[in-house]
Amino acid sequence: MDIEEFYDADEGRRTSDELQFGQDWHDAHGRRYELNWIADTGELYVMQDDPPMVWSDPFGDIVSAPVETDHLGVRMLAVIPDGAEVERLLEGWEQAMSADDSVAWLISRLPARPAAG
Repeated sequence: MDIEEFYDADEGRRTSDELQFGQDWHDAHGRRYELNWIADTGELYVMQDDPPMVWSDPFGDIVSAPVETDHLGVRMLAVIPDGAEVERLLEGWEQAMSADDSVAWLISRLPARPAAG
């Protein structure tokens, strides 16, 4: 979904305080991401630059992009209600973001997702 669809889906996202944890995260393929956390919803998400037509994202999904897209895609990573917990999980992000494939570091810091069942 694009950023406007993301905000339109929950008005609380627009009115909440939001923390940004950098705009220059990169995956192994060189795609750029911006990392943000919304205080009122606890949502940690990335906005990503337009990907190629079909690609494997660093979160393990095969993604097919529309032919014409001029917006940033949004990907929810986790819901972390406590700002102090977000800061603890992302401690050292400024240094990690500058490394190659910094998104891999980010993924390693996220809470484990329940298995699909």
